[in-house]
Amino acid sequence: MALISRMGDGWSMVYSFYNTDLSGRSLGVHMILDHRPGWAEGLLHVYLGYWVAGSRKMEYKVRFQPQEHLGPKGWARFPAPAVD
Repeated sequence: MALISRMGDGWSMVYSFYNTDLSGRSLGVHMILDHRPGWAEGLLHVYLGYWVAGSRKMEYKVRFQPQEHLGPKGWARFPAPAVD
């Protein structure tokens, strides 16, 4: 189950939840894929909501790339590009 909000350029995944007894089915991933941009409405982004580094329950979110995170200095690519 997911609570979503339509933004000007995409969907915001405000809150999602599922039965943790079914965690092996990757339901969080399926919920994100179910809200992919580009449907008939032509939306460009899916905002995945909060992510906490080190949280096992949220680690699936970083598999979706390209990705940006909002930090103190604004939006930045994640992971940050390597600097030579």
